[in-house]
Amino acid sequence: MKKYGVNELRKMFLDYFEENGHLRLNSFSLVPQNDKSLLLINSGMAPLKPYFTGAEIPPRNRVTTCQKCIRTGDIENVGKTARHGTFFEMLGNFSFGDYFKEEAIGFTWEFLTEKVGIDKDRLYPSVFEDDDEAFEIWNKKIGIPAERISRFGRADNFWEHGEGACGPCSEVYYDRGEKYGCGKPDCKVGCDCDRYMEIWNDVFSQFYNDGKGNYTELEKKNIDTGMGLERLACVCQDVDSMFDVDTMKSLRDHVCSLSGKSYGNDYQTDVSLRVVTDHIRSVTFMVSDGIMPENSGRGYVLRRLLRRASRHGRLLGIQGAFLTELAKTVIEGSKDGYPELEEKKDFILKNIAKEEEQFNKTIDQGLAILAKMEDEMKAAGETVLSGDNAFKLYDTFGFPIDLTEEILAEKNMSYDVEGFEKAKKAAKDLSSGTYKGAEKMAGRDRNVYDDLPLDLETAFVGYTNSKCDAVITALTTETTVVDALTSGQNGTVVTDVTALYGTMGGQVGDKGVITTKDGEFVVTETIHLTGKKIGHVGYVKSGMLKVGDAASVKVDEESHAATCKNHSATHLLQKALKTVLGNHVEQKGSYVSPDRLRFDFSHFEALTKEQIEEAEAIVNREIAKGLPVVTDEMAIADAKKTGAMALFGEKYGESVRVVSMGKSDKAEIEEAFADAFSVELCGGTHVSNTSSIQQIKILSESGVAAGVRRIEALTGTGVIKYYAELEAKLVEAAKLLKTTPNEVVAKITNLQKELKETSSELESLKAKAAKDSLGNVMDAVIETNGIKILVTAVAGVDMNGLRDLGDSLKDKLSDGVVVLLSDKDGKVNIVAMATDSAVKAGAHAGNLIKAVAPIVGGNGGGRPNMAQAGGKDASKIDAAVAAGIEAAKAQLG
Repeated sequence: MKKYGVNELRKMFLDYFEENGHLRLNSFSLVPQNDKSLLLINSGMAPLKPYFTGAEIPPRNRVTTCQKCIRTGDIENVGKTARHGTFFEMLGNFSFGDYFKEEAIGFTWEFLTEKVGIDKDRLYPSVFEDDDEAFEIWNKKIGIPAERISRFGRADNFWEHGEGACGPCSEVYYDRGEKYGCGKPDCKVGCDCDRYMEIWNDVFSQFYNDGKGNYTELEKKNIDTGMGLERLACVCQDVDSMFDVDTMKSLRDHVCSLSGKSYGNDYQTDVSLRVVTDHIRSVTFMVSDGIMPENSGRGYVLRRLLRRASRHGRLLGIQGAFLTELAKTVIEGSKDGYPELEEKKDFILKNIAKEEEQFNKTIDQGLAILAKMEDEMKAAGETVLSGDNAFKLYDTFGFPIDLTEEILAEKNMSYDVEGFEKAKKAAKDLSSGTYKGAEKMAGRDRNVYDDLPLDLETAFVGYTNSKCDAVITALTTETTVVDALTSGQNGTVVTDVTALYGTMGGQVGDKGVITTKDGEFVVTETIHLTGKKIGHVGYVKSGMLKVGDAASVKVDEESHAATCKNHSATHLLQKALKTVLGNHVEQKGSYVSPDRLRFDFSHFEALTKEQIEEAEAIVNREIAKGLPVVTDEMAIADAKKTGAMALFGEKYGESVRVVSMGKSDKAEIEEAFADAFSVELCGGTHVSNTSSIQQIKILSESGVAAGVRRIEALTGTGVIKYYAELEAKLVEAAKLLKTTPNEVVAKITNLQKELKETSSELESLKAKAAKDSLGNVMDAVIETNGIKILVTAVAGVDMNGLRDLGDSLKDKLSDGVVVLLSDKDGKVNIVAMATDSAVKAGAHAGNLIKAVAPIVGGNGGGRPNMAQAGGKDASKIDAAVAAGIEAAKAQLG
């Protein structure tokens, strides 16, 4: 067997499957696209999941890839053995409802034995214990003796992950020979030693798992094949581990050269050599895909790998920065398969150097302080570093806590996790309070944009262009200035030129898209930053954007056009209001978006219905005229000659934009603008002709402050949509009323008349029922000092009915006091009334209520001649009646 190199094997695999009808795809980015379940791509099939699930249609039913992958689940074991690594390449051939087991196994065998030339007698297949079909193919079709085919259970040879497609798999093991074995007489495929190495895995997706243990056969079956490129290279080159294959050995040798150490002589030295060799590969590829060092997510994985490599470099005796030198070796060794490494070389080296430099400023001092802390712990007989000390290393010296944990673990020590988190939270709370206080002194909150270079500027060309070419000059996440943004990240893009209008003067910023050769950024908002910078806020839809990239900036034309209609309409509206209400009308504020407009203006009272209709009619008349909308840039002195309306309190420069609607072609400024319907100073964007606005509809008029009124309105398609919704509601109302839309008003008028008559009849019936429930109530009247007292209970009467009864009884008594209580729907209603003569004699209805209401769990009060209350406990009504009688007697006694 020829000792093929890594780059040769990669090409051989892809060429072979391309020759067999597969579409060769480049490796996908390490950043998952539209997949929040993964932090980083960790398998060959991960980027292809949409094809397997049916969410997307594959470009071809047969696909082959060599996918760069990163797995960091056991990062702490990397280096301790030669088996573990974070970065690897996964070769794969995939079938989406095309070929199945027989062809897949045939491809496996042909490539390994005929293309690569592996000895057939050293290959051992395995199948799922119940997969007789795969067993028969290996045994009868390929010709492998039955005793060389292993049957394994679900844990080893059945691929599934909860609900979804799943199925058995067939692996191929290579016998590396006795020198890699454990020496046991029963050593065979499945042994934990290194003799039998799994190099190929065919997953047969033929079932659907409903998540409850029920399996059904898939109509279209798929193939998902995976083979580790480094493992295949180990077999072909007959070397001990992936750290010995040609490309990784070249990188490992470079680490040895920088450190003056040799591989294979000392275990601890070998651990550090392997850590640096592996981690710099991951770091280089991650940065090439736009992942930047951060304190969370993918960025934290990158930071952790880079700093771990840096620290192990120091353990090897390497002084100063060295990671960029190793990154160059990674690029050189892998650029055949990943040409983007060479294309992005400067970007990769710049960002690795920047992070390494930042860490180098503190690592030596941090290591020394940690060593001192360790000595103090040993002296005190302790093995757990305090949370405060762990946080000091993290906060002051930039040590990732897992790095502290790893260093301590090497000495059989640990740290106080709970204490660390407590100290971290306390520091966050403290800095938050202090930081915000300082910001408020400056009159605003500090944000990430304050860290951008002051000399950056953005030229706005959106008055005349809907798109433009630009260069990305700065990028930020929501918290940090960065050199790149990758798929799924939220952030802000600053360019040297833009066609997107930034929020200003009441007009909301444009939406749009920024594209580069490597990525696409969706702009959800455009804002003005300090200085003359314009920021495009949004998210990376796909790929990656880098500082320095050439970009195309394109506005969302539909949204932009709708905003322009609303803005131009506010100009027409202001002139219309001046015409209807008087010249005292001045703009006090506005809000213009694609959906609606809001216009605040000075006026001393609410507008009448007729005034609103007149203003609306004037605007629609000028829209229908099709007035040209012209923008002139001129000196402020000339602008004043035009009679342009300016916003009170606004500061204008020496040169201003004058927006006119209906200006004539006369040579003299004053004469030309005198013919215009509207002339205003304005920096916003507008339609080119008022006819583009189509129409305006005023929705509301209200007061927002003393002397300030507000109108909200719609234009264009917004008006059409508004009337369509009104029509739909009218039709629905007609259905409920069982009439036609034209007869709705008449139907409602008749219903109102009927309702009024019915209500009147109902009130009469309720009053009669209340009187009837009283019975011969006058028998309950008592007299004190010539004033009659009536305190009684009546069943099922609401508060309105109780008041009516009270008025009726008070009239009958002539001189007296009435207190009525009623139980209605589980609640108690109470009314107390006193005639004028009773009040003069000492009666007080409010005080009677205060004496009665608490007994039934209520409260209330009122005037001397009338009061009312409510209660909760109807079971105490009789006691309340007795208390009311005594209270009335006391008032009149």
